[in-house]
Amino acid sequence: MKRKTRSMKTKQFIANSIVHVFLSVLGFVWVLPVFFVILTSFREEGGAYKSYIIPRGYTLNNYKKLFEQTSSLNYSRWFINTLFVAICTCLLSAFFVLSIAYVMSRLRFKLRKRLLNVAMILGMFPGFMSMIAVYYILKGFGFLEAGPLKLVALIMVYSGGAGLVFYVAKGFFDTIPKTIDEAAFIDGATKWDVFLKITIPLSKPIIVITLLQSFMGPWVDYIFAKVILGQDRKYYTIAIGLWSMLEKEFIEYYYTQFFAGCVLISIPIAIIFLVTQRFYVEGVSGAVKG
Repeated sequence: MKRKTRSMKTKQFIANSIVHVFLSVLGFVWVLPVFFVILTSFREEGGAYKSYIIPRGYTLNNYKKLFEQTSSLNYSRWFINTLFVAICTCLLSAFFVLSIAYVMSRLRFKLRKRLLNVAMILGMFPGFMSMIAVYYILKGFGFLEAGPLKLVALIMVYSGGAGLVFYVAKGFFDTIPKTIDEAAFIDGATKWDVFLKITIPLSKPIIVITLLQSFMGPWVDYIFAKVILGQDRKYYTIAIGLWSMLEKEFIEYYYTQFFAGCVLISIPIAIIFLVTQRFYVEGVSGAVKG
């Protein structure tokens, strides 16, 4: 028995060691690009390609130069544009998603199952497939004539398609007992009262995950933003602005500043994830149970 116990412990130790080594290698591979971005953002030597990874000198000028407004660089304005679009999209998308999810979870009506199937099928197609059609629709309505209207159009595009991504929220709402709704109806509450005063307060995790996902989409999107905003640099978002710094005529001068800009825009997302991590896990687990 002692030999069997020792052999089992030895096998378990070997298996755990292999798993830990494998995870360590994966962790190193994942951290290496992040490490490279941070080091390059502090690199004192200019220019794009270098034959070494560790900088020979360090400086904060790359971060300072980001906020020096020039004809080709307006980082602070790009940041404000992105923040405005992300916040507006976040609020509108969350309202659309939560409203549709509540209707599909709680109400029963004709064609409900067919609508669920259609939404699931449409959700399988990437959004950029409709990019050209959306562009000409917005152009026909005059939203691409001026810079401020382009930002409004961008918010409409991001928010308009958010309603299809309601399955996770619906799964969470399904876990809330319907007897609570029935008790509220007996007391004279309307469906809006139940949604606003009962369901929403009980759904903080899924609200947080919906807000987070709605915020991140505009923050990192490049394709739709580039198509709608065009060449108007004043109204660029962060993603387009950073990419424009890598154009042939700018890359040698803005290369290290590009990495500094990448570090700065990652900080808000990292903070939000750390603060909302608990709600994020609860929201996903609740949806899976539903």
